[in-house]
This record gives sequence, C-alpha cells and structure tokens, in this order.
Amino acid sequence: MSSILSLRWKKSFYAGLAVLVSCFCSQSFAQTFPNKPVKLVVTYPAGGSSDLMARIMGQKLSEHWGQPVIIESKPGAAGSIGMEFTARQPADGYTFVVGNLGPASVNPLISKVPYSMERDFIPVSLTATGPNILAVPAASPFKNLNDLLTAARNKPDSLNFGTSGPGSMAHLGGELIMRQANIKMTGVPYKGGGLAVNDLLAGQIDMMVSDALPVSQHIKSGRLRALAITSAKRSPMTPDIPTFAEAGLPGLVAVNWWGVFLPAGTPKPVVDAYSSALVKIMANPDLKERFAGLGVEALATSQDEFKAFLASENAKYSKLIADNNIKAE
Repeated sequence: MSSILSLRWKKSFYAGLAVLVSCFCSQSFAQTFPNKPVKLVVTYPAGGSSDLMARIMGQKLSEHWGQPVIIESKPGAAGSIGMEFTARQPADGYTFVVGNLGPASVNPLISKVPYSMERDFIPVSLTATGPNILAVPAASPFKNLNDLLTAARNKPDSLNFGTSGPGSMAHLGGELIMRQANIKMTGVPYKGGGLAVNDLLAGQIDMMVSDALPVSQHIKSGRLRALAITSAKRSPMTPDIPTFAEAGLPGLVAVNWWGVFLPAGTPKPVVDAYSSALVKIMANPDLKERFAGLGVEALATSQDEFKAFLASENAKYSKLIADNNIKAE
C-alpha cells in the first residue's frame, strides 16, 4: 500500500514539476522574444492593400522589437495558400500572418480549405478595417443610389456588377445589395479586382462594390462616381460619400478587415507579447497616416474582442452564402 502511495506521490510531484518547468520556459522564452528575425506571411500578391499594410506593420514591429521582420509572400487560392503555410509553421512566435475577410472567414464557408481557423490558428488582434465603395462610371445615368435601385426594380437582371470571383468582397457586396433592396442583378466575375475596375472605367460593367484603394483615385479624378459606402458611418477619409443608410438602404454594413493570427500552440506569453506590441505600433501616428492613405483605419483589439468580431462576421456571411448558394468555382 505504501509503495502505491509513494508511486502516486512521485507521479504527482513530477507532473507538477513538469508544469512549473513548462511555465518557466514559456515565460523565459517570452522575455527574450524575439531574438532572431520574424516572418510575416502575406496572403496576396505584392502591391495590393494587404501587402502594403503588412510592409508598414513589419517596419514598425522591427523598430519595436529590434529584430528584422521579413515579408514572406505566399499568394494564391484567394489567400488560402498563405494561411495553410502559416498553419504548418512551428508554433514558436517566429511566423505570423495577416489574414483578412477572404481566407479567414469566407473561403472556409465556400470551399474545402486545407486548414481550420478554429483548430490551426490563434487570433491575436484586429489591425485594420476599411469600407467598401459602390462606384459607377462617370457617364452612368445613376446619380445616386436611389436611381440605381429604381432601375434595377423596373428591369430585373438588367444591371450587372463586377466581382473578383465568388466569395470576394465585391461579390458579397453585390449580394448584400440585392438582398437588402430585394432586387436582382448579374454578377460578372473577374480574375482580380484591378481587371474589374478597368472595365468599370471603360463602362463595360454598370457598377462595382470595391475596397477604397483601387477606386479612390478615379473618384477624385472624376472618372468614377461614388454612390454609397458600406461603413456604419461616413469615413473621415471619404467624408463626401454617404453611407448606404443615408443613401436609402439601411442595414447594409460590410467592411474589409485585416488581423494578426499565430499558429495554434504558440505559448501564451508570446501571444501576449504580440498583443502588447500591436497595441503600441497600431497607435503610431505615422502608421495610422500611412494606413489612411490606403483607405483603411489602423486599430488594435484584445484577443477576446477579435474572437467576438470573427464570430459575428462568420454568422453574417454564413447566412448570406447559404441563402444565395454561393460556392467557389
């Protein structure tokens, strides 16, 4: 009997010792983190909003940590390749990804992706949000949103809108307009948002719901006309563009967003180190100004706030995708 108790005591002792050693190692690791270069994975091609934001963030994190932050470009499959790559990296804090609405929320809803957002990632912080703009060519007869909706109601399926593929924000934006306004239009898919904007400029398509960066310069030059913005309130970056609610279609709010994710299993002290670093750099005036130039607002959230945000986004788009039977091509 005494030998059994002794064995149990030894097992408890060593189990407790293992926990203490693990905690000590994690805390020690976090205190010295990072002590070598860090990889920041970008899921879209160079030159786009995601890439430009990642490079600005990487520069500020490098200054904050005193270590290089190396951009690792892994574009393809609407952002899914970069997410899969990150999920397979060691969970030591030395690789993270800036994920956004597409690969982190929509792609898993419309196709079978080789990763699970719940199983393979730790959401750290939301880092930016940006509204989408409903734009039409300058020569369009639609001077405001009501003109467009009236024409669509009078002739169902007579109007079309450009998208950058199934599940893209341009596609979902068009679907949201149709659902909210009870109208029918035809989506025209392109291989990229830039190609759709080119045809919008040429008058080959009637409209497009686009993120701000590709269309803002053309709105300023007068080649495109903005009818409404998808944010809950007017953007300080485009104060003259009314919200959908102000333009006559209440309830339509849909923002682009970007956030930092770490591979699952990353030690909590390291995750916390990321959280505190992001709170500091995302409040940097230079970073905020440069993000604003891309048409987005820089911010940082707690891990719990980011998780709650992700849950609300997934609920919104799960219903939209199911109701409209949206699938990847």
